[in-house]
Amino acid sequence: MAARKNPTSARRRAVARAVRTPAKAHKPRPLREAEIDEVFRRFEAANPDPRGELEHKDPYTLLVAVVLSAQATDAGVNKATRLLFPVADTPAKMVALGEKGLTDYIKTIGLYRNKAKNVIALSHKLLAEHGGAVPRTREALEALPGVGRKTANVVLNIIFGEATIAVDTHLFRVANRTGLAPGVSPREVEDGLMQRVPERYRHRAHHWLILHGRYTCKARAPECWRCLVNDLCRWPEKELWISRGPRAP
Repeated sequence: MAARKNPTSARRRAVARAVRTPAKAHKPRPLREAEIDEVFRRFEAANPDPRGELEHKDPYTLLVAVVLSAQATDAGVNKATRLLFPVADTPAKMVALGEKGLTDYIKTIGLYRNKAKNVIALSHKLLAEHGGAVPRTREALEALPGVGRKTANVVLNIIFGEATIAVDTHLFRVANRTGLAPGVSPREVEDGLMQRVPERYRHRAHHWLILHGRYTCKARAPECWRCLVNDLCRWPEKELWISRGPRAP
């Protein structure tokens, strides 16, 4: 007699596959225009005024916080900058603090030595070339040490009100899983979203998608059972996670 299959074991194997499968391995059929509009209508209804979670008080402190946040959590960066910014919240004060002094404040953050070098260098450059002010063009921002396209997009969006979309690991995952803008690189996802997100939602899309990826559409244990857009999402594993409910690991 053939051995009976254990449904529980099969289910566990399916969960393990879902956890191991990276977002970029999933090539969903993109959402239709009306479905994309509905996704953002729901996000807006649930959270009309989404905000970034990095603590800052002006353009310079945001710029520094974003540079420090690379491969680190916002919570970890905030913990460090709550002590740092009362001491050094301008380019001049940061330069005076120096690389060694800055390192003492941010050593709990990943890659802190390289980040300290970049923050001091960009502070020097702001003083030398921009009168200590944060520039408002992408070209000038990306010319600063430690500032890439994602960091520039965050500053342009939050400080200068531009409809940019900064693609971090959370947003990249959400765009691919859902079918909002499938892509194999952050730039491809960004370009896809800029083309497909309705203009009235574009300025806030960056925040909605990052928050959704951070707290709901998580990498290892997505909470599909409470997702606002699970009926529209193209991810083939979603039914498995919906069925697991709030007890998902």
